[in-house]
Amino acid sequence: MTTTRDIRPAGEIRTARDIRTAWDLAASVVDPEIPVLTIENLGVLRAVEEVDGRMRVTLTPTYSGCPAMDAIRDDVVSVMRAGGFPDVEVCLVLAPAWTTDWMSEAGKQKLREYGIAAPSGRAAALGRPARPAGPMRVALAVKCPHCNSLHTRELARFGSTSCKALYECLDCLEPFDYFKVL
Repeated sequence: MTTTRDIRPAGEIRTARDIRTAWDLAASVVDPEIPVLTIENLGVLRAVEEVDGRMRVTLTPTYSGCPAMDAIRDDVVSVMRAGGFPDVEVCLVLAPAWTTDWMSEAGKQKLREYGIAAPSGRAAALGRPARPAGPMRVALAVKCPHCNSLHTRELARFGSTSCKALYECLDCLEPFDYFKVL
């Protein structure tokens, strides 16, 4: 069943319901590098608001050189226009920097089901300053998303994308990506 949305002229003030609808539309856009995750799951979608009669969608890339951002921006504009918001602006903001703390628990579960080890721990707890005071932190093992073994090792600091590392399970011998804590 196809539904038609009210296309309002640019400049007309929208209701809170319109803003929520716009958020839901933007939130449905998937990450082209990890298609089981939406930009909302990743925490890349930061805000949707009306500014001067147009919808402004604010995104924070997972890192400043993320090659997927052009595709994500185009997909956001496309889905918003198709959903009845003809005047859309997508803003990329780098500050505050994206962190894996912004990922939803549902997103982390989707990563595991897809075969990528989700980030464990909190970036805020990793001692963002160069040298935290007190005891040294010890890295914990990364759990294999295939067999749940903690008997794993890092093969390469960078995996299929810069935000992932390549690991190998020493029990089931399967390689897997680990979404790094950033």
